[in-house]
Order: sequence, then C-alpha cells, then structure tokens
Amino acid sequence: MPRALLSVSDKSGLVAFASELQRRGWTLLSTGGTAGVLRDAGIPVTEISQVTGHPEVMDGRVKTLHPSVHAGLLARRDNPEDRAQMETLGYENIDMVVVNLYPFRETIAKAGVSFADAVEQIDIGGPAMLRSAAKNHESVWPIVDPSDYPTVLKLLDAPAETGETARRGFAAKVFAHTSAYDSAIAGCLEPATAESSIGLDDSIQINLQKVQDLRYGENPDQTAAFYKEEGQGGLAALEQLHGKELSFNNLLDVDAALLAVSAWSGDEQPACAIIKHTTPCGIAVGESAAEAYRKALLTDPTSAFGSIVAFSTPVTETAAMLLRPQFVEAIVAPGFSEGALRLLTEKRNLRLLKLRPQQLDSGMDFKRVRGGFLVQTRLDMDFDEATWTLASQRKPTDSEWTDLRFAWRAVAPVKSNAILIARGGASLGIGAGQMSRVDSSRLAVLKAQDAGLDLEGAILASDAFFPFRDGVDAAAEAGIRAIIQPGGSKRDAEVIAAADEHGIAMVFTGRRLFRH
Repeated sequence: MPRALLSVSDKSGLVAFASELQRRGWTLLSTGGTAGVLRDAGIPVTEISQVTGHPEVMDGRVKTLHPSVHAGLLARRDNPEDRAQMETLGYENIDMVVVNLYPFRETIAKAGVSFADAVEQIDIGGPAMLRSAAKNHESVWPIVDPSDYPTVLKLLDAPAETGETARRGFAAKVFAHTSAYDSAIAGCLEPATAESSIGLDDSIQINLQKVQDLRYGENPDQTAAFYKEEGQGGLAALEQLHGKELSFNNLLDVDAALLAVSAWSGDEQPACAIIKHTTPCGIAVGESAAEAYRKALLTDPTSAFGSIVAFSTPVTETAAMLLRPQFVEAIVAPGFSEGALRLLTEKRNLRLLKLRPQQLDSGMDFKRVRGGFLVQTRLDMDFDEATWTLASQRKPTDSEWTDLRFAWRAVAPVKSNAILIARGGASLGIGAGQMSRVDSSRLAVLKAQDAGLDLEGAILASDAFFPFRDGVDAAAEAGIRAIIQPGGSKRDAEVIAAADEHGIAMVFTGRRLFRH
C-alpha cells in the first residue's frame, strides 16, 4: 500500500485531495496541524511521530528530521542494498510528499513584523522533505503546489509511464520553489551580512514570479510575460480600474511615467508627466492636476498622441475633461475622483491604473546584457542642493531658481543625452536620446518652436556636462537665461566663459543623471 506524507501550511484543497488519495488505497502520514484537520474531516491519518518513534519537540521545530522519514523518501527502489537496509532498520518507503512551506514571505510582507517572528517562519523540515522527494522523483511524487492536486489525481489513474514524466516536472517545480523561498530568506537576512567594498554582494539572487502572460513583447513576433520581483511592490501592485489588457510596451511606459512624477511624490503640488517610448514628451507642475496636465501637453502635443500620462496626485473631474478628447493609452495616478471615473470610463479602451508613485530608495536596478546582468543602485529622485555651486558671474533670479529646481527634477527621467528647457514649472522643449548634446539642445529648441512656445527667459537643464561651448551658444541663441548642469568637463572653463559672454546664469550640481 503506497504511503503519502502530508504536512502543509496552506491547507486549501487538502481535505478533498487526501480523501481521494485514501479512496485510491493510500496510507496517509501527517504532522501536527495538518493531521488535526484530516482527523476532523474523518480521514484516517497516522501521526509522523508513530513512524519515527520520536515525539515532536521544541514546539514542532523538530518532527520530520529523522532517518525513517528521509530513508523512506530517498531509498532507491531498484537498489538491493537500499532495500536490505530499509528492511534491517524497519523503515518503509514514502511514495509521495505533499508539503508547502511556512509562510515566510507572507510574514515579512506584514507591517510591524519583528525579526524574531520572521526567523521563526523559516521552514527547515519542509524544504528537506521536498528536496529528498524531488531528488528521488523517479519513485516519489514531490508536490508543493495545491493547484496541482487535481492533476496529480488524474496522473495516479493514468499509465505508469505518464506519472514518471510528470514527476520530473514536479521535481523541477520543487527546486524552483525552494530556491525562491531561500532567496526571500537571504534577502531578509542580507542587511546583517557583510557587503563587498562597493556595496554590492558577491552573488545576487533574482527571484521572479509570473504575474501574467502578455499578448506579445515589443513586437508581435516576440513572446512576453510580466514577472514580479520577490518582496517588491512596484507595477505588480497596479490596480487596473478600467480598460483593455496592458501590453509589454504599456508596462515599460507606465514604469517610466511613475519614475518621472516620483520626484514630486512627497509634494502637495500636483505633477504630471506625459510619456512616449519611456521618456517624457511633456512634464509640468501646477496648482491642480488639470493645470499640470494642460502645461505638460503644451510641450509636444503631437508626440502626446498614444501616450501614457502619470499624475502625482489624484485625477480630478476637471483634469478628466481635458484628457477625454485626447488619445491616451493609459493614465496612472494615486486615485480618480468619481467624476473623473465617470468621464474616463466612457472610453472603452483607455486603461485607468491606480498606483501611488513613490521614490524607490532600496533595491537594485538590473539591465540585461549578453551573458549576464549589469547591476546598479536605483536612481535617487531626491535632489539635494548641498552640492550645488554657482559657476557663472550672474546669479539666477528668484524665479529662475524656482525653474532650475523644477528642471533638474524633470530632466532626470529623460533619456540621455537629455536636455530640458523649462519656464513657469513646465517643460517647453525636450531633447532626448541624441548622439551629441548639442543635437539634443537643438531638438529641444525645435520642439518648443514647433509647439509655438516662446523661449525668451527660459532655463535649460542638462543631465550631464557640456563637453563644448556649442551647446551653450545654441541655448543663448534661443533666449535661454539660466542653465543647470553637473559640471566636471575638462572644458568647464570654456563653457562657463560662454555663459558669461551671453549673460547666462549657470549652476553646477556635481551630480550626473544619465538614463540609457
């Protein structure tokens, strides 16, 4: 008679599954709480302590860590020596392990959980049994996922060779599951471990769980899915209130949109970013969400067609009235007023997404390259002015200082080489992704001119230093009155001299904001 050992934290589907195993002639072994649930359901079960001849000890910390359990799982059924040892020791085979682990990840996700409580949820016996069963999957069923119970029952009734193939798949699932579980534990313990000299560990575990399949990737011939990072919220926490399914490109642009407005996540003043191909084509702040959107749209209304729009504050009915005539792929905001929802849900395909933008001050950014990953700390969207210095002879006016502060936040999410021209808390022209900084400067001016915007008295932000004075000359010709940039070029003196010649105020931040 085959034997199954059931010890589960998640008891969904347990009683029905165990009942079906019993009906098929299986003997059921179990531990503490799981055994109690089965007995209460009227299902005969043998406590594991009766198998080991040893009681559970230390509040259940030690119950299955015993040779009779692991010998029963690891014994090779076709090995005469293994069979002889099992008979000598009085051990019996265990033919199925049904285990899901202590809820460590769920525990650490709760607010206010102490470190001691988290450590107590580190499962030891469960992973050991699963790994033993998975290693010997030619003879043992290793089951870790309650959603697999119906499949297992069907396979038990199928030809033997079908079960052999399936068990290998279940074994792979076990090792993936225990690996992810261990990664979550390592991540929780990591702050207490030593780090390498540059602040990055010698090895990094990337633990991803599928959220959904996507229709396709960047192009229709590419398959795609969205996976969430273990222990992180981010886009996995998006609440879709309306509209059709999100695509691969939508999610890329939503992420860029949230980054763009995150610099104002702690401010009461509303900010709005209009994103196209992961870079802003308009960004602004205003006294209201509607004003912020109206100002952002003026930068480049042509590129805003088919864009993603993000707000740092809830979308009001007035803002919705401005958005409604436009073709927008998605709007992401901390919330929507009832009036805004009423107006915007009239557009059947418009995706309305609820998520509060926030600065991400922990974790790492990963960029896939051939054969590996580049890893870096996240871009800090909190802009400290302690390192700022005045480089030019002329000081910025008070209004120029206000625009310089806005522009330095606004240029950070723009793809490099990044140039952003601003005035009055709004971008006027944006040059992004060009091969030279002077080309980005010219493009920013051209975009503003195409939109009919006057640049006289505007300011300019550059994500990196000007390598030559030509970018400053082009800015002056357009009417720019102040520039903010990192500084640090070997030609800084030449660039500063150009600013002084044109009467331009120039501020160095001492910090580069490349975004490739």
